[in-house]
Amino acid sequence: VGQPLVRQQVMKGVREFLENRNPVKPLVMSFHGSTGTGKTYVSSMIVRYLFQGGLQSPYVHQFSPIVHFPHAERIEQYKESLKRWIQGNLTNCGRSAFLFDEMDKMHPGLIDVIIPFLGPSWVVFGTNYRKAIFIFISNAGGEQINEMTLDLWRARKDREEISLQDLEPAISKAVFENPQSGFWKSGIINEHLIDFVVPFLPLKRHHVKQCVISELVQQALEVRPGVVQEVADSIPYFPEEEKIFSSTGCKTVTSRISFFF
Repeated sequence: VGQPLVRQQVMKGVREFLENRNPVKPLVMSFHGSTGTGKTYVSSMIVRYLFQGGLQSPYVHQFSPIVHFPHAERIEQYKESLKRWIQGNLTNCGRSAFLFDEMDKMHPGLIDVIIPFLGPSWVVFGTNYRKAIFIFISNAGGEQINEMTLDLWRARKDREEISLQDLEPAISKAVFENPQSGFWKSGIINEHLIDFVVPFLPLKRHHVKQCVISELVQQALEVRPGVVQEVADSIPYFPEEEKIFSSTGCKTVTSRISFFF
């Protein structure tokens, strides 16, 4: 909902990659935007359609820095484990998908251990891995995307007019030049291994309403206009005065619907 750049980038990227019988490298995408704008939703949608069992498929692997790599002092151990884990899973299935959540919380330097799996070599560590998919998910850059969208709104421009070229420099600065970011000084960036940097825009009230309707339909509940309006109104919006964009995107829609049924 409300993500024209995502539709354009992701559909193009995934379609072209899957239609290519001999890709020169794995598909590598990096999703950026504030909470609730659809980053995790889109990544789960991709694997749901590509793998039987979706996120539960044995060929789909998720990593969270808080769960899998919590201690900074163990970074060398994590590097070795991550390299072995990816290598082992690509040996089992060259078409595996790897989702790295909360890249903004990843210890800088850790992610570079997977560089050999992302490049254009035919074989690495004895494994042909060029049909794999890697998706990095991050809130980093979300603030800059929101600010730019707000500036355009104030200049009377529609958010649909925003182009990737408008946002890329701001995202790059926020994500790749930030010492707190998992991509800081990363060879993944320096070697241009990310195929698509995908910005997720902040959602307006009518987008939130679409999320509410979609959720009601999915739960087989009656779509009542009053409920749709109340759920949309109960969500916080920014900036403080104009209240244009949802502060939490569509993230809390499901829990708020439960109050009405």
